[in-house]
Amino acid sequence: MAAYMRGVLCLVSTERNVCMAKVSSVFVEPRRYVRGLRRKPVRVLYPETETAKTPKFEPSGPKVKRETEARVKFSPDIRGESDSSVTKEEPTPAAKQALVTGAKNQLEGLRFERASPGDKRLGRLVSVARSRTFREQQGKILLEGRRLICDALDAGASPQMVFFSTVERLQELPLDRLKRATLVKVKFEDIKLWSELTAPQGVIAIFSRPDPSRMRFANREQSLPLSLICDNVRDPGNLGTMLRCAAAAGCHNVLLTKGCVDAWEPKVLRAAMGAHFRLPIHPSLDWNDIGGHLPNQVTVHVADSSCAVPQSAEEEINTHKASKAGDYGWVSNRKTMAYEEDSDDDDDDGASSPSVETRLYHQSWAQSPTALVIGGETHGLSPEAVQLAERTEGSRLFIPVAPGVDSLNSAMAASILLFEGRKQLLKMLQTSGKKLQSKAGRSQHE
Repeated sequence: MAAYMRGVLCLVSTERNVCMAKVSSVFVEPRRYVRGLRRKPVRVLYPETETAKTPKFEPSGPKVKRETEARVKFSPDIRGESDSSVTKEEPTPAAKQALVTGAKNQLEGLRFERASPGDKRLGRLVSVARSRTFREQQGKILLEGRRLICDALDAGASPQMVFFSTVERLQELPLDRLKRATLVKVKFEDIKLWSELTAPQGVIAIFSRPDPSRMRFANREQSLPLSLICDNVRDPGNLGTMLRCAAAAGCHNVLLTKGCVDAWEPKVLRAAMGAHFRLPIHPSLDWNDIGGHLPNQVTVHVADSSCAVPQSAEEEINTHKASKAGDYGWVSNRKTMAYEEDSDDDDDDGASSPSVETRLYHQSWAQSPTALVIGGETHGLSPEAVQLAERTEGSRLFIPVAPGVDSLNSAMAASILLFEGRKQLLKMLQTSGKKLQSKAGRSQHE
């Protein structure tokens, strides 16, 4: 009896599986068929010069199937072999406009983009680039105008972004050096809004902050052993003029102490007229670091345009030597008082204050590698400058002026002294060259 029941159960389970298989086959096949009809055809990508319309698929049927087979039979080969009777379709107006726009956005292989109406990159970069903190932290500077940008590119500066108003303005720049920069075409009204110039030139560039050791300065071999040290020069116009004079006089380098205005300030750049890219400029130096940028056998001379002019200046200077910096007003009143108080304490201990010889500016003082220290009009010279002049056996250079005149502008005093130093150094080099030639001639005759 048990064996009979087991046989019946096996027969029932087998028939149930067969029925389930038939039912599943009935439902699976239509699903696969419908799923296959819903698949989309592969889209064919044509070249930019050729466009084609994607065929629309209609409901299937015997008539539609025959038309489709005929279309496939007489259609061009997939490999590109087309029948001569098949006519190529013309590009759509949208495609033509895209091609024209792409051509307009290229200039001698360089692509540039057009700023959208809501583009704020120009305003954001210009506003932050005018901040000294941003320039020092991010290492970016702002240059405006064709001449300044060309000078930077010639010296090897690295451009990041260039904003221009017209293609003609961009063509004025050396395009082969702008391959790594982002070029953006903006409206002239936007440049005029953010420019500090009365008559903007329509081109503004953002550069990486240049490294003096990696720059290529023109006429570097013709520089003289003459250095300019700016001490507490805080007026942008004065500093820019000093840099311009230093480049014109053929100085070897320019050193800026801490307390000077930033050399990459927009006003300094405009006043310097490209001097930043004609000689090395080392900013924000401590007095302990000044010596590392000067030759070993250098003589440091100091000058201050705010010094007081004594009566009978020439006779008094020729017959008297200064014992203190405050005797001739080298430093401001505040620093002079502090310096004299320190000197009184030193006198009690038996130490003497710095003593530097005073000379007229046209007397002989530049006969070897020379450094000239120019103090600011407000704060004057630092005590460290006087001590450096004493250690190197330098002198204080005096420019006499007419009675009743307070002082010279610091930039004007720097120009007078730098060109006087240039004249004396050239004369010294010519004399030494003649001596060397004469010695060489004597040795040949002997």
